[in-house]
Amino acid sequence: MPTITTADGTEIFYKDWGSKTAQPIVFHHGWPLSADDWDAQMMFFLGEGYRVIAHDRRGHGRSTQTDTGNEMDTYAADVAALTDHLDLKDAIHVGHSTGGGEVAHYVAQAKPGRVAKAVLIGAVPPIMLQTPANPGGLPMDVFDGFRAALLANRAQFFRDVPEGPFFGFNRPDAKVSPGLIDNWWRQGMMGGAKAHYDCIKAFSETDFTDDLKAIEVPVLIMHGEDDQIVPIADSAHLAIKLVKHGTLKTYPGLPHGMASTHPEVINADLLAFFKA
Repeated sequence: MPTITTADGTEIFYKDWGSKTAQPIVFHHGWPLSADDWDAQMMFFLGEGYRVIAHDRRGHGRSTQTDTGNEMDTYAADVAALTDHLDLKDAIHVGHSTGGGEVAHYVAQAKPGRVAKAVLIGAVPPIMLQTPANPGGLPMDVFDGFRAALLANRAQFFRDVPEGPFFGFNRPDAKVSPGLIDNWWRQGMMGGAKAHYDCIKAFSETDFTDDLKAIEVPVLIMHGEDDQIVPIADSAHLAIKLVKHGTLKTYPGLPHGMASTHPEVINADLLAFFKA
């Protein structure tokens, strides 16, 4: 399997498909998933002539099950190591959920010429946690509940999330896909429990406000209006006010995992943004 080894000895697994002369798209997955969560996008954009790349975040998927470094500074450093190794130029970085935070943190400090555009899909920035400065955020007991459920029975927790709010399968009119649920569970259980536990703090408590303000490239923010995991009012609606060159596109009725439930919609809008 293709991997890079970071400065602290962590092996980061990645996929790299397509012509090395084509414009690269780098996909950043959500918690607690892996690069496989981007299958629908990787196949589509490979077919459109792009070079498509996705990595398993440390502690997730096929990367080292780390007990340290499971926070945004190290996540972004790992991405920088990967983009340096592949010598990516004018890349488009696309992040979902936690991966959207990773994109914001990386792109804000990327080397000149590395990044052309960025996309945040159902993403956690600016900050998920309720604080005095972010009164609309989710209270700490929500994330403490995640941690408790993970410690009590991670396998069952990773079944409950996709069966319920992640894909919106708990809605009365939902068309439930057992395959998506099974694939979510499979990806989650490939990763390490310690890394998954630590990442809850990373995605909920990291404040990306300064990152969003620092990004100089065009940013597309996409968010489902029925996102039950990262509520739109305290994420996309705030993030669009912080980026310099941003476009906000929202989707009535679509869930957090809309790139998997409605890839034909999301892929078309991504392609239009890439070509604009």
